[in-house]
Amino acid sequence: MGIHGLMSYVGEHREFFVDLELKNTNVIIDGNNLYHRLYFDSNLDIQHGGDYDSFTDITHKFFETLTLCSIQPYVVLDGGCDASDKKLTTLKERAQEKIQSAYSLSHGGRGSVLPLLIREVFKQFLTKLQVPFIQSFYEADRDIVSLANHLNCPVLTLDSDFCIFDLKGGYCPLNYFQWRNLCICKDSQDCYIPARCFSLERFCSHFSNMNKTLLPLFAVLNGNDYINLPAIEMFFSKVHLPVGSSRQKGRKHVRIQGLLNWLSRFADPAEAIEDVLKYLNKHEKEETRQLLCTFMEEYEPSNVNLKDFFQNGVYAFEEAKKLELPQWILTALAKGILAPFVSDALVLKRTILHVQVENMQRPSAHAAALPIRQVIYGLLLDASQTLLNSSKKEHTSPTLVFCEFDRIQKALKKSFVQAAALSGHFCGDWYSLTTLNEVPLADRLIFLLETFGVTASILEPIPCQLWLPLAVTCYWTQHSEPRVKLQHMKALLLGIVVGELDKEIHSPGFTMGPLCIDCIMSLNQHPYQRTYSAHLQKCTSFIAAWYI
Repeated sequence: MGIHGLMSYVGEHREFFVDLELKNTNVIIDGNNLYHRLYFDSNLDIQHGGDYDSFTDITHKFFETLTLCSIQPYVVLDGGCDASDKKLTTLKERAQEKIQSAYSLSHGGRGSVLPLLIREVFKQFLTKLQVPFIQSFYEADRDIVSLANHLNCPVLTLDSDFCIFDLKGGYCPLNYFQWRNLCICKDSQDCYIPARCFSLERFCSHFSNMNKTLLPLFAVLNGNDYINLPAIEMFFSKVHLPVGSSRQKGRKHVRIQGLLNWLSRFADPAEAIEDVLKYLNKHEKEETRQLLCTFMEEYEPSNVNLKDFFQNGVYAFEEAKKLELPQWILTALAKGILAPFVSDALVLKRTILHVQVENMQRPSAHAAALPIRQVIYGLLLDASQTLLNSSKKEHTSPTLVFCEFDRIQKALKKSFVQAAALSGHFCGDWYSLTTLNEVPLADRLIFLLETFGVTASILEPIPCQLWLPLAVTCYWTQHSEPRVKLQHMKALLLGIVVGELDKEIHSPGFTMGPLCIDCIMSLNQHPYQRTYSAHLQKCTSFIAAWYI
């Protein structure tokens, strides 16, 4: 979420924070926030497809530093959008902003657009480092709060919503978490990380010992990423907010301080809401009351027991049960094996395709992978429709169309995509989503190759670990626009060779030979080998994960 102007406001008040020497503790990490900060704060490449090697080095150093301080991290990642799709307007606005940033970057200008595969690389590296992580079904904030309070430990993120949540162990903003500045205790020689912890008690004390249960109402009235109530603007136009002696410069900060001072007069949210409603028209009052109460619930901890997931691998989510999704899908989403793209397609039949830096005059790179996405939609639709019919106890015609948001030149556009009609064993009721994970491996391979338009005979002479790269490359050469040229193929093959070489170099007992040195030196002539086919790698992750 994120409350407009609050993070910069509290940042100007040193008295709201407590200095910490963080060591010997658990910590809950907002995964999305962390990989954004690690990438952007390290000034890594964002113009030529990304620098994943450097990113993994930095990520390794970050978690290595936590280990040196005996800090046990638990990483929680955002999932898909909830069934209400209440953030759609905000998500579309952000996607349009990223398109403009990507356009600027493609012309040598400024902007902030993460490389397309950074989230997948981050999850893979967490697995390699054996860092416990979970991907929430929906947005992760409330799950993070619930887990942090279960473990009585701090939360590490950079999200102003965590100034509102009642956290037993506190909230440590990432911009004050000095993990690159490792310190040693003089008495014990233990390592620690200097940090600051936002104190809810100090914050409320500053505003006449305000009841902290009023803070969710403050967040809703002030506005966040998806709350925009026109009636509330009428309230602000009529009420007198006591700003007091303010050193605030910006208009947002003045409004924040005035609203907090005003709310501090009330004993509880119910009393404050009644006073808000006095400023509204009669016909707006009851609806506004209900909306305020509903939005305030977003600042309560979730009922998902993530502690049970990390201890026993069990993921139970009540709302997902109402959707009647099979357990294997829920577990695969929780473990990050399946991307939020899948849950969005399942729950909303709608996806927003990620923006990347490319030539905006040409079709989006996602266009090449459209047939693959249609097959994914077909797999999800065929099974989810069976569940829908059984729950309604009647036959209904399947909805064959999914909605996609993608770039067309410099604008975000909505299109409707027909799900692929599946053939063979995957046609009709032979397999449903409930049993899709039980499909024999041989059938999965056949289906995967058919999706890529590749025959098994092509793969026979090749080591099995290269089957997927070869199949994707064959598909790419057939569907890419503009058409693949020799230099593109050379760059892609060089990237594959370098990847295999890197595995050999880092394997035990490896000795560097003259041929290896020549290969490494040749990389200087090919600085952009990572830029090709990232979009295809992302889109094939669902089918590949299912096949493997």
